[in-house]
Amino acid sequence: MVSPGWGTGDGTFRAPCYRAAVDATLSPATAATTATTPIHARWLGRIAYPLAHDLQRRLVDERASGRIGDQLLLLEHPAVLTLGRGSDPAHILATPSELDARDIRVERIERGGEVTYHGPGQLVAYPIVALHERGLLVRPFVRALERAMVETCVAHGVAAARRDGHPGCWCEPDDEDRRKIGALGLRVERGVSYHGIALNVTVDLADFDLIDPCGMPGVVSTSIDRELGGLAPPTTTSVEAAAWIFARAFAAAIDAPLTIEA
Repeated sequence: MVSPGWGTGDGTFRAPCYRAAVDATLSPATAATTATTPIHARWLGRIAYPLAHDLQRRLVDERASGRIGDQLLLLEHPAVLTLGRGSDPAHILATPSELDARDIRVERIERGGEVTYHGPGQLVAYPIVALHERGLLVRPFVRALERAMVETCVAHGVAAARRDGHPGCWCEPDDEDRRKIGALGLRVERGVSYHGIALNVTVDLADFDLIDPCGMPGVVSTSIDRELGGLAPPTTTSVEAAAWIFARAFAAAIDAPLTIEA
């Protein structure tokens, strides 16, 4: 869910959902700092979207002012649709009454990009990272998140890869029957990232029929469980197991020690 992005004039960066390639590398000038500065990960369980969003905003403020170090929030959400700023609500295919009947809220938020679904059985990771202190540009940071999603899939026995021009995580990205297994959308304010990734573990894929994922009509969504031939119901346990694989892979991708907080 990222393109090269654009500035907003207020020191922020919006990364939209489905355009353009992501291509860059870590800044070589930061090897010393990335080798010693940890990223702190914590598992929050299933948490309502507004609560997680408020937490992100608070942590961004604290990180930008230097009161805390880099953070990685790992969690899942109850079923919710999020719309990026400026996104087209026509990509929500369900009617308001259908969403109400299924108790699915719609949240418009400040990230770039189009509509995204979050729900039980889906790993959500929000990295609150001071990119400039690690010498990271947005593109290599996105690449690190993609790499961590790919490695999480591979650890479960599922082949996955990035797809040029369509950031996120895909199964068979170069084939006609390509399937999207992970989405990515960021915002950066005062040099600090938030929002992040969503990786389908045991999520109910029928819920993706409610939307054009990332504003892409016809895209097929899949999950780790589906790729393994399973029909498991969504479980928080499966998401937590995937979360720690992702956390370790992401920390390695940005060359950061990982600490785990209760």
